[in-house]
Amino acid sequence: MIFKEYTYSVLIVSSSEKFTKAIMSLLPVNEFWPIKTVKNVGAAQRAFLEQNFDIVVINAPLPDDIGTKFAMDVCDGSDAAVLLFVKNDIFDEVHNKVIEHGVLTAPKPAPAEMVAHSLRAMCAMCQRLKKIEKKQVSIEEKMEEIRLVNKAKWLLIECLGMTESEAHRHIEKTAMDTRTSRKTVAENIIKTYK
Repeated sequence: MIFKEYTYSVLIVSSSEKFTKAIMSLLPVNEFWPIKTVKNVGAAQRAFLEQNFDIVVINAPLPDDIGTKFAMDVCDGSDAAVLLFVKNDIFDEVHNKVIEHGVLTAPKPAPAEMVAHSLRAMCAMCQRLKKIEKKQVSIEEKMEEIRLVNKAKWLLIECLGMTESEAHRHIEKTAMDTRTSRKTVAENIIKTYK
């Protein structure tokens, strides 16, 4: 067995042992780990509060709820990929309700091969979402640095009478001389002059 660099954590929400076993058989431990199984929405909500999951598989209906609201809430509040299984006769209705939230739906019964392909597609979605999240964090960090540097420049202008270009040069030169980031220099200036 070859372990991959990254494994996908999975939450299976199903009151049917047969369904749970069928899904588990499609989740090799070298790609999907840890795997947690629960039998209702309440337990799924508690599990999601305790741990983030990459993939959530829901077998609707569940004893305490159909599961569509939980599926939408997970997609809206996390970067987890959600696969919701519903009876074939209500598939279109449920699909149309949850698609705008990013929930994947599958009719049941579903062939094992289709489910396996869906799980692979969800892995690709997880990777894409992680890249987007990483870019977003990077952009937010850069914006925070720009805000701090601008605040520091205005403090230098106000407190030391520098021009904007002199304040900018001072921050850049201090960062180079001390081998620290512009953000750190700006934070130190703000602490000093505020």
